[in-house]
Amino acid sequence: MDQSVCNSVPYSETGYFSQLVLDFLAEHPHIRSFYTHPPLHADLDALIHAKKAQPLQRDVLVMALQAQYAGLEVHDAVKENIRLLEQPGTFSICTAHQPNIFTGYLYFVYKILQTVKLAADFKQQRPQYNFVPVYYMGSEDNDLDELGSIYLNGKTLTWPTTQAGAVGRMRPEGLEELIVQIESLLGYGKHAEELVQLLRNAYGQHDDIQKATLYLVNALFGRFGLVVLIPDTPLFKKQYIPVMKEELLHQTSYKLVSDTIEKISQHYKVQANPREINLFYLTDNSRERIVKEGEQWKVLHSNIAFTATQLEEELYNHPERFSPNVILRGMLQETILPNIAFIGGGGEIAYWLELQALFAHYRVPYPMLVMRNSFLLVDAVSRKWLQNLGLCIKDLFGNVNELVNNFVLQRTNASLVLKKEYDALEQLFDELEAKARSIDVTLVSSVGAERQKAIKSIGRLEHKFLRAEKKKFAWQTDQIRQLRDKLFPANSLQERKENFMPWYIHEGSALFDRILANMQPLSDQLQIIYEQDNKELLP
Repeated sequence: MDQSVCNSVPYSETGYFSQLVLDFLAEHPHIRSFYTHPPLHADLDALIHAKKAQPLQRDVLVMALQAQYAGLEVHDAVKENIRLLEQPGTFSICTAHQPNIFTGYLYFVYKILQTVKLAADFKQQRPQYNFVPVYYMGSEDNDLDELGSIYLNGKTLTWPTTQAGAVGRMRPEGLEELIVQIESLLGYGKHAEELVQLLRNAYGQHDDIQKATLYLVNALFGRFGLVVLIPDTPLFKKQYIPVMKEELLHQTSYKLVSDTIEKISQHYKVQANPREINLFYLTDNSRERIVKEGEQWKVLHSNIAFTATQLEEELYNHPERFSPNVILRGMLQETILPNIAFIGGGGEIAYWLELQALFAHYRVPYPMLVMRNSFLLVDAVSRKWLQNLGLCIKDLFGNVNELVNNFVLQRTNASLVLKKEYDALEQLFDELEAKARSIDVTLVSSVGAERQKAIKSIGRLEHKFLRAEKKKFAWQTDQIRQLRDKLFPANSLQERKENFMPWYIHEGSALFDRILANMQPLSDQLQIIYEQDNKELLP
């Protein structure tokens, strides 16, 4: 029997999604021209037709993936999907994310599972084709402040490393200490021991973070056929040489994206601004911008410099040393993969909307952009509290002080809103104003000033009445605040703060099945999943 019930809240009613995202999903005229395919209704035939026309090096893709998976215990579903990628009738559904330690935020799990679900849905709609879910690892990201921390049971754990450069290339030294802390914070759970051992296997038996992340993600999601792709390899970067060469010599992307940004900025905040050169120079311990100064190309914060001839030689001999930033990353992904749909969060969607002209310039098909699913996991205790309070989870969205006030106002026997008193006061001062006007018109302003003082006095009394009445509902209002803090940590969506592990230690991989069962991959609704024993108890 299904132990979860899922309701939903439109993104537009949560208060947690930008206007750009809402307009993107609604296909608002202000934003519709910046993307090719509607976000909630997949035109599969058009997507497949466009991708079929693109030259792809499928044999290189399969060769690189097989090399990356060498030495791992690979699920049969993954082996089969890698094999299928070489066939012209196979297409990918892709999401991208950096290799945050211990998977980072809860929404990472949602993005992964959404690729699985959407691939399965597309297969059902077009059984003559194959659709492979792919996690494209952004392992060249060097934002250690973002990637090197997780939030667990109210505490932030940070990796104390002094390493620099691409996080994916960093050695996982010092993470064992964090795993010990994780084990203590998680406490007892049926699957806690196996999860902690999985973390130790991932970070204790691999040379760098990207290999550790590959191992971990494969162990968690391999049974779904998820293929993990690490782009930090010469086999993939070699295919991107023509684009990188034009970027270095002619700075093509800067003008194309800047023109698009100028139009987007008329209505929305710009997510990512292009550089004149949108490539980094990558070594084992650094990732620095490339800039052109006169007739030389220099790597910032280093002594490395190239002439045009030297730069071209370096690019052809070592393409892996050139790393695209956010402006060029997506097109590398779409160059090496037979991809038709990209699943991203609000920030990712925002910067992809800047890139359509760039894709057109290089004749790379622009994929369907899919907003990642959002969920709120409500545990059994929280669900019971909601029931006892007579609240629906939707009530917790918004300002908690307003919720508490409304809760008391709706349940008190006292008349806390002094509407009659306000009306009587207004009537009294209307009469006083009329009398003042008949005596001396200059007295009207004095009456007005006294009116405002009286209104403020009643307002203060009203506030005191409400505050006194709240004391009678102290345990209920405390529970409301505790619920709010628990389900919306740091006044944020749960998925943007929490990690998947507190749920996993109790459910194991069944957690992923529960999420998949409630997943609607093309949606503009935040899904709410309740853990419960009896459906009749749903608030």
